[in-house]
Amino acid sequence: MDSRKEGLPPNPHLATQPHLGRCLSPFFLTCAAYFLLWISEDPPSWVGALVKCLPVLCLAGFLRACSSGDYSSLLQVALLFSACGDVFLIWPQAFLYGVAAFTKAQLLYVWAFGLRPLQLGLLLPVALASLPFYCFLLLHLSPDMVLPLTAYTLALATMLWRGLARGRSACWGALLFTISDTVLACNTFIQPLPHARLVVMATYYAAQFLISLSAFQSSRLKTN
Repeated sequence: MDSRKEGLPPNPHLATQPHLGRCLSPFFLTCAAYFLLWISEDPPSWVGALVKCLPVLCLAGFLRACSSGDYSSLLQVALLFSACGDVFLIWPQAFLYGVAAFTKAQLLYVWAFGLRPLQLGLLLPVALASLPFYCFLLLHLSPDMVLPLTAYTLALATMLWRGLARGRSACWGALLFTISDTVLACNTFIQPLPHARLVVMATYYAAQFLISLSAFQSSRLKTN
């Protein structure tokens, strides 16, 4: 397997992996700051938006500093779009811009994870998990939300499929991202849930962290 094509660090770089924890410290510190400060999103503020998106920006910086290759580059751009989405979602009037930013991020993750091997068998559990919930969600959406959220759901489900196919931390990251967005959708459009923001953000940051770590791992499934 060619490590460059997979977006993996070359062998000499693997020797520096014990130092990755130090490079990740800004991410953990900004995550701690977000949960400790717990800045109210009502009313929205630029300070709250900055604190919210800083952990994701730190992950993008971490990948920029510690990994190389096309795979890492795609993850970095996806993280930047995610950070934009984090900012937009602070303001209710910018919600659709946030959906658009996260749709782009999911498509970039799909591009990074790749389409080989297809693993079509994984589509069945993804469809069984996604379709019933989305059909139920449709009953609670206003007409202007149907098209953008349909596009996002398709992008998210595809990302989940490809993350499962890639395996290892990408698999768990894709699962946690899906859980985060499912809780967010329930809380936003169906009914308020207790501790929804805590669950959404904890699973979201964990998902982005695990997907970022996949830049240092080989795919579990091998192509022929």
